[in-house]
Order: sequence, then C-alpha cells, then structure tokens
Amino acid sequence: ERQSFRIMQDYIAPPRLFSFRVVLASQSPRRRELMHMLVPDLELAPPRDVDEDYPAGLPAEAVPEWLSRHKAEAYDDCLRDGEVLLTADTVVVLDGEILGKPADEADACRMLRKLSGRTHTVVTGVTLSMPGRRVSFSEHTKVKFDPISDSEIEAYVSTFRPLDKAGSYGIQEWIGAVGIKGIEGSFYNVMGLPVHAVYKHLQDLRSTLDDSSKS
Repeated sequence: ERQSFRIMQDYIAPPRLFSFRVVLASQSPRRRELMHMLVPDLELAPPRDVDEDYPAGLPAEAVPEWLSRHKAEAYDDCLRDGEVLLTADTVVVLDGEILGKPADEADACRMLRKLSGRTHTVVTGVTLSMPGRRVSFSEHTKVKFDPISDSEIEAYVSTFRPLDKAGSYGIQEWIGAVGIKGIEGSFYNVMGLPVHAVYKHLQDLRSTLDDSSKS
C-alpha cells in the first residue's frame, strides 16, 4: 500500500505545478526530502526486492541509469494512469571504480582514504515511468576533497556512521563542511537526486501530456 510523505512541521509546500501524481520508489530518506522540495503531495511506493547486479563490462558511469531502469521495471505491474513513478540510483566513481555503500566502518574509512585529496565523480541515474512511457537520464557532479587526516576520517565515520551512503559520506554532513573544497555540478545530485534535472524532465512530461490531450 502506498503512503503519503510529509517532511517536517514547519515545511512550506511548493506550488502544485503538475496535474499528475508523483510516486517515489526509494527507501532513501534524503531522496524523499529532496523530492518533497518539488512535489507537495509526494507518494511512496511500497518497497520491492530488486537484484542490483548489473551487466559485466558496463562502464561505471553508466551503471546508475541502468539500475534506475531496472528498478523501474520491478513496478511495471502497478503503474497507473495519471501517475509518474520515479526510481534512482547513485554511485561514486573514482578512477573508473564504483565506490558503493560500505560494508562496515572499516570499509567506510578505506573509501574515504581513497577520496582524500582527490576529485571524484558522483553519478545519479533517474527513470521516470508512466503507462506506455519511460524516460531515463543521468547527472554527473565532480567533487573535490581536500586531504583528510585519518583522525578526521575515523571521527566522522564513528559519529555519523555513513553506512547507507555511496562513497561513505554525506556532503550535507560535517565531512562535507570541512573536507569538500568544491564541486562542479549539482549539489543535490551528490545528496542523491539531481532535483533541477528531475524538475525539468517532469516539466517536459507535463508538456507532452498537455499536447497529447489537445490532439
């Protein structure tokens, strides 16, 4: 059963600009909050088990978009007229290697040591699905870390426990404030959803649906 999502008590709702309902298929609290910046009446799809293995040989930066489509296919049987289902996946890529969610705190520290003093790329793939229609896209953001000491890494990991985050960090947390020197691209993409790009694609869908209804 689907659920509605409300973010916080003092939340100021955005304007209702879309005639269709938007359903988010994600367990990420950050994606829920980010989507609620765009959609006041966000609905949440019930979770489904999806195998997140991807084809061997797929370039690292192509993986998130492929996985977002794969996740969308798991909901094909419940797409409804007048609704858009959003699925997404985010990875951190360094030297062609995907740094996903860490297995434990030691793994998180290992990843952050790799990122220290380097520039990496965060890629989020998004798929928007309606009955008979599916649109997928990716957004890339370059993130530059200053050198981070082992003591800073260990303090961050033990305090914030970023085990649910690709690359073992949250840009909106302490490590982002003290360790990230700069970014090139969407800040929200690094959090897990390129909100601006999502909004533009929802606008395109609205225009397409409006044109179809007039013809």
